[in-house]
Amino acid sequence: MKAEEAHRTNVLFVGDIVGPEAARWLAERLPELRYEHGAHLVVANAENCAITGPSPMNGFGMTSELVELLLSSSVDVITGGNHSWDGLDTEEVLAHPRVLRPYNVPEDTSGKGILETETASGPITIVNLISETAKLPGKLSPDPSPPYEAWRSLRDEGPRTILVDFHGDSPWEKMSFATAVDGEAAAVLGTHTHDPTARCHLLPGGTAFVTEVGMTGRLGWTGGGFVPGHFAAALRGDDLSFLPPYELTTGPMTLGAVLLGLKGSKAVAVERVY
Repeated sequence: MKAEEAHRTNVLFVGDIVGPEAARWLAERLPELRYEHGAHLVVANAENCAITGPSPMNGFGMTSELVELLLSSSVDVITGGNHSWDGLDTEEVLAHPRVLRPYNVPEDTSGKGILETETASGPITIVNLISETAKLPGKLSPDPSPPYEAWRSLRDEGPRTILVDFHGDSPWEKMSFATAVDGEAAAVLGTHTHDPTARCHLLPGGTAFVTEVGMTGRLGWTGGGFVPGHFAAALRGDDLSFLPPYELTTGPMTLGAVLLGLKGSKAVAVERVY
């Protein structure tokens, strides 16, 4: 480790894990990745890890089996999004002390959206927020309140080192939120749209920002991890009931991840991990 990195906290953040195969692939490699990058904390978004492809049991969300696999393989905290409530054993998954669902949903919603965890260099608070743009009509996920309203309530509780998983569709919304909390959050990391954005930013106040971390799974030909026929059909106004279940793509496995360097409550470095 370089001298200038010796006193910083390194956080490895992994974007949306798509499918059980991707979860197992990542689990095999995480201990080495953690050691290679000197990560003090590993956070992974796993809201899509239960997608199984064309079968009667096809579904999004998470399963207890895959959550335990990831947590036993070096993941410290699991975050979610609009599919956090879609799994077959949702209540058990969301009851896990190291699993988060979006914070800015009604208080009586299962699970929690914020977690403070200890590292060798001090406590870090993980917050999972979801944008209104990521809420799919008619789906199981509850209606969120505006993310910045939820942020203000957290900010008023006092200063701390906070990493935000911001689950949303719009790059402009993610950028606007990151700019609004610059200097208050250590990092704002975008998830949900799966195709990674190239640039990593250090904002003037000390907040690391990545518009879209990207997904971890088989690359396919669109970068989303599953065949996008349902999205095209919905755009055309087709009857989706005649379509087969979502299918996972084939192709090479890809890792969507970034490495943060934190000093105190500020970011001093952010870079992609391939």
